[in-house]
Amino acid sequence: MADVVALVDDLFFQSKMVETARNVGVVLQTVSSGAALVAAATVAAAPNAPRLLLVDLNARQGPLEAIEQLRAAGNPLPVIAFLSHVQTELAQRARAAGCQQVLPRSKFTAELADILRQAKA
Repeated sequence: MADVVALVDDLFFQSKMVETARNVGVVLQTVSSGAALVAAATVAAAPNAPRLLLVDLNARQGPLEAIEQLRAAGNPLPVIAFLSHVQTELAQRARAAGCQQVLPRSKFTAELADILRQAKA
């Protein structure tokens, strides 16, 4: 099972995340829809469950709805989301949905290795 599950449908960015995870020794599973994120995070009670969820709020298939669904079900996994720095309204909606952190994509990218290491701690 993965240490981190990431909802990201941008293939270029997805490959960057996978490579960074490999470099820091973290198992990263990528999914391309909100439904797949919910399914991957639902195994949270399992001994080898993911420890962190990463969400691209610009993914095309239900990122915000997936966060809302996870929180409504009582899922406690930490969620770090990222988006364009000009999308302030979407950032507020993500925080209201239950994201612990919402970062501009540039900051998320710069801190990606450290963010992924959180799952190892």
